[in-house]
Amino acid sequence: MTRPPPPFPTKDQLLDFIRDSPTPVGRREIARAFRISGDDRVRLKALLKDLEADGAVERGRKRQLAPPRTLPEVAVIETSGTDADGECLARPLHWQGDDVPRIFVMPDPAGQAALGPGERVLARLRRSPDGTYEARVLRRLLGGPATVVGIYEYGPRGARVRPSDRRQKTDYALTADGAGDAEPGDLVLAEVLPATRLGLRQVRIVERLGVAGAPRTISLIAIHQAGIPTQFPPAALVEAEGRTVPDLRGREDLRAIPLVTIDGADARDFDDAVFAEPDDDPANPGGWRLLVAIADVAHYVRPGSALDREARNRGNSCYFPDRVVPMLPEALSNGLCSLVPGEPRACLAVRMRIDARGDLVDHAFVRGLMRSAARLTYEQVQAAIEETPDDTTAPLLDAVIRPLLAAHRALAAARARRGTLDLDLPERVIRLDPQGRVAAIEVRRQTDAHRLIEEFMILANVAAATEMERRGVPCVYRIHDQPDALKLEGLRPFLEAIGYGLAKGALVPAHFTHVLKAVAGRPEALLVNELILRAQAQAAYDPENIGHFGLALRRYAHFTSPIRRYADLLVHRGLIRALGLGSDGLTDESVAEMERTAAHVSMTERRAAEAERDAIDRYTAAHLAERTGETFGGRISGVTRFGIFVRLDGIGADGLVPVSALPDDFYEHLEDRHALVGTKWGRIYRLGARVEVRVVDADPLARSLLFGLVGSDGADLPGLPPVHDLPGRRRSVPTRGRGSRPRPRG
Repeated sequence: MTRPPPPFPTKDQLLDFIRDSPTPVGRREIARAFRISGDDRVRLKALLKDLEADGAVERGRKRQLAPPRTLPEVAVIETSGTDADGECLARPLHWQGDDVPRIFVMPDPAGQAALGPGERVLARLRRSPDGTYEARVLRRLLGGPATVVGIYEYGPRGARVRPSDRRQKTDYALTADGAGDAEPGDLVLAEVLPATRLGLRQVRIVERLGVAGAPRTISLIAIHQAGIPTQFPPAALVEAEGRTVPDLRGREDLRAIPLVTIDGADARDFDDAVFAEPDDDPANPGGWRLLVAIADVAHYVRPGSALDREARNRGNSCYFPDRVVPMLPEALSNGLCSLVPGEPRACLAVRMRIDARGDLVDHAFVRGLMRSAARLTYEQVQAAIEETPDDTTAPLLDAVIRPLLAAHRALAAARARRGTLDLDLPERVIRLDPQGRVAAIEVRRQTDAHRLIEEFMILANVAAATEMERRGVPCVYRIHDQPDALKLEGLRPFLEAIGYGLAKGALVPAHFTHVLKAVAGRPEALLVNELILRAQAQAAYDPENIGHFGLALRRYAHFTSPIRRYADLLVHRGLIRALGLGSDGLTDESVAEMERTAAHVSMTERRAAEAERDAIDRYTAAHLAERTGETFGGRISGVTRFGIFVRLDGIGADGLVPVSALPDDFYEHLEDRHALVGTKWGRIYRLGARVEVRVVDADPLARSLLFGLVGSDGADLPGLPPVHDLPGRRRSVPTRGRGSRPRPRG
């Protein structure tokens, strides 16, 4: 008896088959798997074309199909270190964009030497259901890290440099004459030399950074590991020292207007000043006139100059708890370009009128000369808003601060109507004592004073982008794309399962804000905020405008911080060119390079953000190193196949509880459910759950925090359904925990 053919697969069945395949598949393999033959092959071809047109799959090498942004079966990868379990990690060499796939490099069965960080290999890749990859090395290629930050040590094996990054497990051998003036125990920057023999790679020390463990060296590790330039070329310094404040020729005199700067108490460069007053135009009842004046950096940093080349190279300033690595030399960043009170300063200013609803009515840009009436801090302004002004703010209360606050309220109302994405994720602030040690770790408080400046700057940025678009001048826009559809595919059912609906179809920021407001103050608030953040695209710079999703704006460009962001300087030059405000505007050469420049400053921004987080993590580890053994409460902030990350209450530090330290069981990582589940005893550790941990190890040089669980259970979030009832699929092979064995239930 002939068996009837199986039913023809649906789109969903085909998509599941392609997604679950560890390697890209061709049409022939799909037909064989579903026993498709004859005329049904034509039907299969049409269905696969539909999936491709929907963006659900992509064709790669040899027209094989795979989920979008899937790596090929064979690719060049670069090792990046090891994870907490000692597994070698790598990334694709030429990956574009965010969400870099995580690649685990399998040990070489032939027993060859382990790969060091930065090595490049040709590897065969196999995709796991959780989206990670296993790589088997086919051939080692030339290449490796150019420099390494580490500790110079001398022992029985000779001179060594031990990397400060714990992910780099291999030491480097120091050449016979490679120590320079460094002494054992110093933190050093070393150049990795070309490999010429078997054994450890050799290095030569190029800079002594200080004594290892000294407080002032903590930021230096982050700075040098990120490759952030710290020394200005002599030509750039000479140019900066030779600049002077211009006179009024070609400028409007704004010195009589009581503009004020409002910044953090520890700020050193003041590049924006604000003023507001009621609009006396009868056609705009209840409206406001706003003035935002920005330091005229373009006057001092001319296109093609040594200053300009170095500013572009740096891309932005970088801020650390104990220092700033500025984009411009101090003579400009803290001098001529800083809007210090009582001193004449060149500025590029925008006059704006808003109506009573906070909508922008019109705007006009001018090049001017201003004099700041006061340097105010957020704390001073907030105190004045709360009717407790000090000696500085009291004289400014009626004429300056109250009008600013009233205009801000109108802008805030417009923002609320527009519907923006406002995540509630605390930001850590490190406070240091005079010796550079951690005095306190605080969560930054967001006040009306902060929001006032934010709204004024956003409006000025919108005006800048609008003006350049209207004039037809190329612009480096600040763009923020819509959330990735694949990320939303996992987020929407998860939120629905825990009681928070997310609209179907195309989303706008207000949809997310509705969920965030509903969850505010509830135990699962951290969980929801984290998940929504992870679903968002990363903001970037681009000459092609796609709008700013998070701010719900059609056009947006950074204009307000040219002292610390090169993108803003380009926008200033664009406005100068568009409005005929001088000969130092945007050049044709800059226009031709704009796409490359936008990509470069997007990279330097990410580099700075990573280095700043790195330094904060190291300072936090230094603070907790003195509290080893102490117990803290916290919530699970991350779940991986190698363990859980726990964020401590108050301090905000994230530390790892390795899976090997969890109670004895085999743990399965359910990525879509953000949970580790014990397959034998059923213990569950999921994102957002409360736990109590003990500090086991804190190493600032290695930027590592290891915690141990106090007790064996994490308290789950009240009111949430069991993790097995949530949507998603099991994603990874179980990993063994080696802690104390729990008693069987029942």
